[in-house]
Amino acid sequence: MSEQSDQERTEEPSEKRLREAREKGDLPRSRDLSGALVVLAGVAALLASGDKAFMHAKRIYALGLDYPREALFSDELPARALSAAMREAVALFAPVALATMLATLAAPILLGGLSFSAQALEPKFDRLDPLKGLGRIFALRGLVELAKSFLKLFLIGGVLAMLLWQSQGQLLATGRGAVAAGIAQSLALLGHAALLFGSVLALIGGIDALYQRFDYGKRQRMTKQEVRDEMKESEGNPELKSRIRQVQHQMARRRMMQELPQADVVVVNPTHFAVALKYDDGRMRAPRVIAKGVDVLAQQIRLVAGSHRIPMVEAPPLARALYATTELGKEIPAALYVAVAQVLAYVFQLKQAVAQGAELPVPPSPQVDPGLLGRYSDIQRQ
Repeated sequence: MSEQSDQERTEEPSEKRLREAREKGDLPRSRDLSGALVVLAGVAALLASGDKAFMHAKRIYALGLDYPREALFSDELPARALSAAMREAVALFAPVALATMLATLAAPILLGGLSFSAQALEPKFDRLDPLKGLGRIFALRGLVELAKSFLKLFLIGGVLAMLLWQSQGQLLATGRGAVAAGIAQSLALLGHAALLFGSVLALIGGIDALYQRFDYGKRQRMTKQEVRDEMKESEGNPELKSRIRQVQHQMARRRMMQELPQADVVVVNPTHFAVALKYDDGRMRAPRVIAKGVDVLAQQIRLVAGSHRIPMVEAPPLARALYATTELGKEIPAALYVAVAQVLAYVFQLKQAVAQGAELPVPPSPQVDPGLLGRYSDIQRQ
């Protein structure tokens, strides 16, 4: 079942999914890499302060063996010796502690960055289920962890065994020489062993870090259904959005029809387009589109304009250009000023001729740049 689920997770994780995983404390982590950096940092700090570390270790050793005879009968001797030993121990291990603390922070930063999540601290009682525990043990991740444990055991154990085998002469010689020389040799051997241990662990940790990043990316992948569900959550339900747009269009159409009787002229294409223009030279810089439509809506505009005796001018290229370039309530573009001016001048002459009973003027044929017409197929989809 899980294999089938993994096969279905073919989509890359979204930013939202990664952010939610981070909030839950789910980030790529490698305990092997963290351990390797801590060991290497501690060994490096110990080797860098080798002479001082040896001096502090020598003083701690001397505190238990070297004190004056009269101090033996003093009640202050234990407290004084313990206090001095503590100071020397702090001075001995302070560089190592600081280096290991920095290394502890470095490993998470290298992989997924630092993150504190309260959700990760919540108790998860389902982990106490023995059946689920067995399932995790025999799952792919459990088998990988088991293989890594055996690999660390063989590699680290083998390397340290080889080091001890090669250094057995030095180990046996430490008991026959001077105490100071024996301590120095022991510390040097311990440092070399820790350095080899950290190096092997770093090799394993580097491989494990690559695997953890790969496994984390695989676990965060999404199914196609999850991607669709997330898009619905973030962008809203498409059906609801479509319904909202439909209601908005209906409201805009009602407002448009209410404003239509105020139009000065309706520019029409007898078959498809109708655009109503309003111009008030005292308040407008240019004529404004107060209603427009195509096909059925254009027919409704023509009917309303006819019932209110609003002049209609047949200018197919201009009607298409106005529809394609100008939104409702907006002023026409400068490229159409001349063509619209010809139409408004004709309307003015037409009203004067009707009022005076004179001969009607000749309708204009305004020229329009073909690039402003737009494609009818695109306009139908609007």
